[in-house]
Parts: sequence; structure tokens; C-alpha cells
Amino acid sequence: MTAEPIVTIAGLNKWFGEFHVLRDIGLDVTAGERIVICGPSGSGKSTLIRCINALEEFQEGRIVVNGIALGPNLRRVDEVRRDVGMVFQSFNLFPHLTVLDNCTLAPIWVRHMPRKDAEAAAMKYLERVRIPDKADKYPGQLSGGQQQRVAIARALTMNPKVMLFDEPTSALDPEMVKEVLDTMVDLAGEGMTMLVVTHEMGFAREVANRVVFMDAGQIIETNTPQEFFANPQHARTKLFLSQILR
Repeated sequence: MTAEPIVTIAGLNKWFGEFHVLRDIGLDVTAGERIVICGPSGSGKSTLIRCINALEEFQEGRIVVNGIALGPNLRRVDEVRRDVGMVFQSFNLFPHLTVLDNCTLAPIWVRHMPRKDAEAAAMKYLERVRIPDKADKYPGQLSGGQQQRVAIARALTMNPKVMLFDEPTSALDPEMVKEVLDTMVDLAGEGMTMLVVTHEMGFAREVANRVVFMDAGQIIETNTPQEFFANPQHARTKLFLSQILR
């Protein structure tokens, strides 16, 4: 990992009307680092990573991704999105397109990649998430876990520098969670920079370099997984862990 951050968030504030959803957020992420963001519902976790991908506007502060500054005016949205892949809670696949077409759409239209090259890249990443045999299927023909792996492959076809995951397993049946987490563990092992909003604390222990705990729109505590779980520093963190690790 290099010393220069690939993602810098400084003084980030966001409101939904009068509701102050993000409060003075500051976070640096080094290339190759895996950050797990956890906290209670409504703490601002998903809003934070949606701001990194310019899916949400913010009113104060700055976000820099791979040297591209994204201010409140979101002037450089397209440049940032070329470097950032995002996997959502609810797959967001086009139901009328095959798996292969879902994966090639963005490379063809955004990166202007020839279809042949886009299909070759898509097949490479479908193999990486272990479902190349589903390329000609439609999303409705797949299980939830398979659809989420397609969503990961689709994000990877854009060759992102950073991957964002917004509770990628929360919409899945319990038996499908492992196959998606295994795919993410493989990505982490290959050095992908990842910010993951999740309640899967086993994943945090195994994969994260740092765990970030948020509450009421603020970062309350940041630490290594070992210290975070064994020696939480803040009373709010201790309460959260006592509830989630029962």
C-alpha cells in the first residue's frame, strides 16, 4: 500500500432539509485498504459512501478520489464515477437484459469500449465471481446471491480504483450471504481498495484493515479490527457491539 490516500474526505457535512445527516466527516483511505463502516440504522453510513460516488450531493467539505476533487457542486461527477465501482443492497440489474449485457452496458457507453472487448472483460469478471455459465441468463433466472455476484462483476468491468459496497448482503437469504462474502474476500485478497457498509462482523474481522463506527452522522471510533472488537474505546461503540455480537 502506498502512503498517498486514494480517497480523502474532509469536513464533509450533508443535510436532508433540516436533518443534519453527516457531521464533519473526515477519513483518508489508502490504496489497497479495506474499510468496513458499521453502526446503527440511520447513522449516515450509506449516505457517506453514496457521497463518494456522487449519488448524493453534499453542502460542505470536499471529497478527493484518485486525485479528482469532488466539491459540493459535483462538477466532476463523471470523472469520479469512472474510478469508483458501487454495489448496492438491491442488485439494480436491468431485468430485460442478459447477465452479459448488464455487464457490458457501462464499458460500451461510458468508456466507449468495442463490444467484443467489453464482452471479453465481462466474461473475465464473471469467471472471477464464479458464474461464467450464467452469462446468457436473465436476472430473474438467478438466485439473489448470483444476482449480487453479477452486480459485483458489472462494477469490476469498469476497472475501478475503488469499490463501494452498500450493505451488499442485507437483501439476501442467509444461505446466500456466504457466496457473496466469499467473492468480496477474494477481491480483498487481490488488493482492491474497498469501503464496505455492513453488519457482517465476521467479514470485518477477516478482511478489514480498519473498522469505522458511525452514529448520528459522525465517525465515533476508527480502529483495527483486533482493537475495535477486543478493546472498544467509546461507550457508544461498546453498546453497539454488545447488541450486535450477542
